[in-house]
Amino acid sequence: MLDLIRSESQFFIFSLTTVFTLINPLGIAPLLVIMTERFSKEERIEIAKKGSLTAFYTLIIFSILGFVIFKLFGITLEAFRIMGGILFFRNGLRMLEAKVGRSRTTPAEQEESFESEDIAISPIGIPLIAGPGAITAVMLLSSQTPQIYSYATVVLSLFLVLLLVYFILRNGDFVIRVLGTTGMRIIQRLMGLILLVIAVQFIINGTISVLKPLL
Repeated sequence: MLDLIRSESQFFIFSLTTVFTLINPLGIAPLLVIMTERFSKEERIEIAKKGSLTAFYTLIIFSILGFVIFKLFGITLEAFRIMGGILFFRNGLRMLEAKVGRSRTTPAEQEESFESEDIAISPIGIPLIAGPGAITAVMLLSSQTPQIYSYATVVLSLFLVLLLVYFILRNGDFVIRVLGTTGMRIIQRLMGLILLVIAVQFIINGTISVLKPLL
C-alpha cells in the first residue's frame, strides 16, 4: 500500500511539474492581461472561464487519443518519448532566453480579428494555453501511466494547473504588479531549466528502451 501511494505521489508530482512547465501560466500571464485589458471585469471573468475550459477539454481529448494514435500509426512509445524530449528541450531553451515560441499568438497578430473571433477559444484557449507542447505532454503522460487508474492523476494535474490559469486570467494585472517584470522573467527561466531536465530524462528513457534489447 505504501509503495502504491509513493508511486502515485511521484507520478503526480512529475505530471504536475510537466504540465505546469509546458503551459507556463506565469510566463503567459502578460499576454493574457494584454489580450483582455480592453474588456470589463465581468467580460474578463467569462473569458477566463471559457478559455480555461477550452484548454482543459482540448488536452483531455488529446490525452485520450494518444493511445489511438499510437496504435493507428504504429508509433512506439520510445519514439514518442524521444520526439517529445526534443520538443521540450527546444521549448525549454526558448523559455531560458525569455522568448515566446512561434506556436504562441501575439496580441499584435490578433488585433485585427478581435471583433470577429471569440478570443476565449482562440487564441487564448488554443494555442496560448493548450499549445503543441502541452498537447505532447499530456499524450506522453497518459501513455506511461503506472496503473490504469493513474490517468486520474494526469487529469487532476491538468485541472490544478488550468485552475491557476483561470485565476491568472481573472486577476492577471494583480499578478504582474506583485511579481514585476524581473520576477516574471526569473520564474520563466526557472521553468525553462526544469523543462530542459525533463526533456533530457525523456530522451534518456526512450534511448535506453530502444537499446536495451540489443545489449
